[in-house]
Amino acid sequence: MASAAIPVAPPLLVEPDFEGEVPTVMPIPPKNFLQRALRSVGSVVEWCFGVTALFLGLSVLASVPLGQFLALGYLLEASGRVARTGRIRDGFIGVRTAALFGGVALACALMWLPLYFVSLQAEAARIIDPNGRAAKLWEGALTALAVVFVLHAVGALMWGGRIRHFMNPINAPWLAYRACRGGLYTEARDRVWNAVVALRLPYYFWLGARGFAGAFVWLALPLLLLGLGHRYWFVGLVGAGLFAVVVLYVPFMQARFARTHRFRAFFEVLKVRQVYRRAPLAFALALWVHLLFAMPLYLLKIELIPRDLVFLEGLIFLLFMFPARVLGGWAYARGARRREPRFWVSRWAGRFAVIPVVLAYVFAVWVSQHIGWQGVSTLYEQHAFLLPVPFVAWK
Repeated sequence: MASAAIPVAPPLLVEPDFEGEVPTVMPIPPKNFLQRALRSVGSVVEWCFGVTALFLGLSVLASVPLGQFLALGYLLEASGRVARTGRIRDGFIGVRTAALFGGVALACALMWLPLYFVSLQAEAARIIDPNGRAAKLWEGALTALAVVFVLHAVGALMWGGRIRHFMNPINAPWLAYRACRGGLYTEARDRVWNAVVALRLPYYFWLGARGFAGAFVWLALPLLLLGLGHRYWFVGLVGAGLFAVVVLYVPFMQARFARTHRFRAFFEVLKVRQVYRRAPLAFALALWVHLLFAMPLYLLKIELIPRDLVFLEGLIFLLFMFPARVLGGWAYARGARRREPRFWVSRWAGRFAVIPVVLAYVFAVWVSQHIGWQGVSTLYEQHAFLLPVPFVAWK
């Protein structure tokens, strides 16, 4: 007798994992056309909001010394993922997570506005009559409103932290009920810990630190000689020549390092040349974008701005350098996928094509020491290859 058919639940769509990340389980989209359309629009809006929040968050990280290595690590990871898969979209890492954190920040900022207004009224009443009834009423209202808003925000975070959860009017009562049941502290502690672990901060910091060290090994001597050019012109000329040669390889050695996570990839010049032979025009395009996008940013190094506003310049640096990193990974992936070198005409065309942009970049770097706020030290702040920030240190 044939056994009865056992109903099987429809499979779930699972995103591919990278480097040990926990795969994200995604529900199958609904069959209704209107629901699919609304979900698609919502997904696009969330993705765009997440990209905005992501770069704002990275710019804030880039404004603090240790956070600069996290920003560099993110750029290298984006380049490495694209270098492994060849898909540009793989370079946008953590966009949905950034949308969640950005939504929490936006909701809390909107909730802060009424508190700010009430605090102004309380301050004005305190100035007019410190011991008056109006001052006490405003201070009491401010305290009560602050307590309610804190409970409301904590309840929204316990629900899931999305914007729609902040619009739930029963967050504070629900949180009180949840606290009476017990286990609230343990659950909140575990959620915070899991959220922090999911950010993989040590991983990005270590990746950025190694990427910085590997690139600096190649750049240190040419930049040192280039900096001595104002005293000994011949030494500066030698440094400019060495720097022009190093610039050809450093972006793609960093892409190879991010792709393989091996520090010795910074010294595998012959393998990078082999990959170039299989995608010369893609390498030339990536180098053009990388250096062209880096040159205008030297204008932002002329004058030091207040430290509180450094994140604005950091945002501009990240917006310029992220496409360059992703395109470098894409070019490396094209060369890594192919087995045979391209025709010799393409290889030599790629070599000649990068000469103008390399010479222009070397000239821009040489000029930067004369116009930059930090003088010769500006030479060593290579945002195109090292930390993607306008200034490494502030006074």
